[in-house]
Formats: sequence, structure tokens, C-alpha cells
Amino acid sequence: MNKIFFHLVTIALFAMACNRFDKITTTDMRESYRPQVHFSPDSMWMNDPNGMVYYNGEYHLFYQYYPDSTIWGPMHWGHAISTDLVHWEPMPIALYPDSLGWIFSGSAVADVSNTSGLGTEEDPPLVAIFTYHNRPLEDAGCDTFQYQGLAYSIDKGRSWTKYDHNPVLPNPGIRDFRDPKVFWYSESNRWMMILAVQDHVSIYSSPNLIDWTFESNFGEGTGSQDGVWECPDLFPMQTGDTTKWIMMVSVGSGGPNGGSATQYFVGDFDGHTFSREGTKTKWVDYGKDNYAGVTWSNIPKEDGRRLFIGWMNNWQYANQIPTGKWRGATTIVRELEMVEVYNDYLLISKPVGELKTLRDKEEQLKPELISGEMEIKKTFEFPLEVSLHFNTKNSSAMNFAERFGIEFYNKKNEKLLIGYDNLNKLFFIDRTGAGWESPNKEFAGIHYAPYINSDPILDMHLIIDRSSVELYAKGGLVVMTEQFFSREPFTTISLFAERGEIELGEGKIWPLNSIWNKGK
Repeated sequence: MNKIFFHLVTIALFAMACNRFDKITTTDMRESYRPQVHFSPDSMWMNDPNGMVYYNGEYHLFYQYYPDSTIWGPMHWGHAISTDLVHWEPMPIALYPDSLGWIFSGSAVADVSNTSGLGTEEDPPLVAIFTYHNRPLEDAGCDTFQYQGLAYSIDKGRSWTKYDHNPVLPNPGIRDFRDPKVFWYSESNRWMMILAVQDHVSIYSSPNLIDWTFESNFGEGTGSQDGVWECPDLFPMQTGDTTKWIMMVSVGSGGPNGGSATQYFVGDFDGHTFSREGTKTKWVDYGKDNYAGVTWSNIPKEDGRRLFIGWMNNWQYANQIPTGKWRGATTIVRELEMVEVYNDYLLISKPVGELKTLRDKEEQLKPELISGEMEIKKTFEFPLEVSLHFNTKNSSAMNFAERFGIEFYNKKNEKLLIGYDNLNKLFFIDRTGAGWESPNKEFAGIHYAPYINSDPILDMHLIIDRSSVELYAKGGLVVMTEQFFSREPFTTISLFAERGEIELGEGKIWPLNSIWNKGK
């Protein structure tokens, strides 16, 4: 009965797909809360970014997509392409569910040597490896309802063909067997796959992307174990002459401020096993709204950047946010770097440099001693980029503000505060009074990122869109991403210093132009 039902659902989905436009068109990207410098689908539901790959001058972004509702459902792979990591062209849906299941998360690579034999050396294929999620098997109580499939494209990602002999990696009898991230390991001339497996990851290898051999496990009893592990990534990074491997793993619950978040481990990888250094749990982003992020593959050596993008949401309230005809957006693209600091190796995140092309006329703020609240801008529109440098060495130790930062507010007395708590040594984003509250009360709150500032300058770099803020502090060593949904747009900006004073050494504000062709 379940098989018959599933096949009927598949036929219905295929019929609907045939009646869709060839391209997901951007009709009107100006409605309330619509991001103007972040990617979001024209309509309906999106979650995890998938399959990011660079090929022939184009950055491909795939993502979990349900084209029939703004609430999570049978997953497809949506698709968008960019030539500059800022402006995105919506493309046709890349992968549809079929008789093997829904299309869950995965990755894509450029098989430039045609190891798979699915293209030619002159015309190599793009290859996507993804998780099939078989809902009837899951409903029947079978543990083998997730397994890995393959699809390929020989027209630069415009159309995709499912491999005839899927699945390429059957389920060995484990629930939560998903989210393959694949990369080429040149030292052994083999493809590697890191796969999320309940409370840990498994590593596999393959000569051809089709035949996979188990190598090792990592993570049981390690890091945050409050939620199922998802969307792993594994890649090398360098600082000076030192090379380390970074393993990123998302957890659906148990983040530093509750709910979804992405942790990372630093260590070494030899083509078979990953060995971790240290025991402290590290987080890619301390905000509530950066989840399931992974990095691009096939970035040219002459570029050399490690480029990252995440889903800007949290499973605690993802199905409820009040955005209208669509739900879900991505963070802006970020460049990851590794630094050695505090006798440890840490990731820093910075907005991708191409984002600067969106800047409009710069407005400079004059140095000022702030006590209480100081209005700096009476009228404005999001999106904005803001850079603030607070001078802590010239602030009297006896009268150093307990909290200081920047505040956005409107005529309904709704407020969004971003700043530093000097008493408790924490960066914070306070959205308790920023409008919408989720029905389960998990949205509103003050959220924190620990940092003991010992430098004379404390910097904050903000990217603020119509319904989100990304904070990059201390050169990107502290990162927080949060959504907000005020009932009216914020119209006034102030700097504040509570119970003391702080000196603004330098400040800059840039209005940002919309990435959508129709503008604001």
C-alpha cells in the first residue's frame, strides 16, 4: 500500500513539474521582510544550501526546496547561479523526487578528469551526490530509508540526469544516514565523502564517485551531542606554514543560544581518518540563524578562498516566520580563514569582498564620546552596511559603559540592539522588542557570544537587511546572525552607552543597493 501511495505521489509531483515555468522567475522582490542583499527563493519553502560548486566562471547554489508550500515538505533541489557571489539568477528546479525518495541535502563537484565516465575528458560532468529520503520506508519503521544517490550534468548544470543504478551508497542499516559532502583528495587521487550518521560522521573514499569504500568514523561522544548531526564538511586551511583540517558539523538543536547551529573541529586528516585537536566545542556562528552551512568546491587555485554560505533560519521557528509567500533565505557568502590565536586555531568569517560593489555613497561618523543615547541617523532604509570602531583605551575605567553599541528603532517603539556587554564580556544581539514572537516563544531574546576584549579598539561590522542582521566583530573572530520582523520598518539609528561612556573612534555607513533587478 505504501509503495502504491508513494508512486502516486511521485506521478503527481512530476505532473506538477511539467506545468511549471522553465525558470523560477523573480516577480516582485520588494515585499515586506524580503532580503535585498541575501538570496531567497521567489516563493515557497527553502532550507539547507546544497551542492555549491564553481565551474566555468559560474557559482552554482542549490538548496532544499519545496515548491508547493511555505512549510517544509517533499524536498527538491532548487538552483541559482551567480557570476559574482552577490547577484543570483534563479534557475529551473534541478532535482525532483522520484520513486527512490525525496531529494535531501548533498554536494556537487566538477569531475574534471571524468573519473565517473559520465562525461568526456573534453566535456567533463558536474556530479551531484545527495541523500534519497524514502518516506514510505520511514513510515513503515524501516531503518534503511536514507541512502546516497547521484545525478550528473554535461551542460554546465542546466539540466541533470539521475544515475541509472542509484543508489551508489546503500544504507547499511542506520537511521539518519545522510548529507554527503564530497571532495577530491589529491594525495591519494581519490574522492572522499564525509557523511552524517546520527551522532557522528563516516568517511568514505572512491576512485570514480560511484563505488564507495568505508574508511573511518569520527565524533561519537564528541562535541555537541544535543541534536542529530547534519550537513558535514571537511577541508584544509592554512595559517602561515601550518595546515590544519576543519570539520564542520551542524546540529539541529543544542546551539550556543538554543536550537540549530554549526560547530567545527580542528585537526588533521590523512585520507583515511580525521584526528581532532583539543576538546573545546567551537561554533561557526553564535547567532540563532545560521545553520547547515557548507563551502564551495572547485574554487580555482588562483582565487584560493574558502567560500561559505548558510541557511538563515532556526528549526525552532523555521516553519512559522512571518515572511509571506516565501520562507527561508541564505546568509551572505562569507570567506573563511583560519588564525592562530590564544594558543588555538580558530575560524574567522568575513563578508565576501564582492559585496562592496553594492555600496552606495559612504557616510562618515565623527569621533564622539557617547553617554546615554546619541541619534546618528533619523531616516534611512535597509539594507545598510555599518562599520564601528570603539576606542576603549580612552574611556575612563571608573566610567566605562557597562553595555554599548548600536540601536535601530521605529515609531512603534520596537528596537533592535547590537553591542558589547563589558561586565560579562559578551557580544550580544537583543531582539526582545523587535516585533514578532514565535508561537513557541523561542524567537525573542537576548543572544550572546563570549569574548574578552583586551585590545584598545573594539570593532563591529554589520550587514543589515530588511529582516536580518549579520555581526562580524573583532575582524570576524566573533560572528552572529539573527533575523528580526518588526511590524514597521526601523527608521532611526542611535549609538548607546549604558551606565557609563564609550568613545566612538571611527564610524562609516553605506546604503546597499538591492541585488534584485527591480531594485528596492
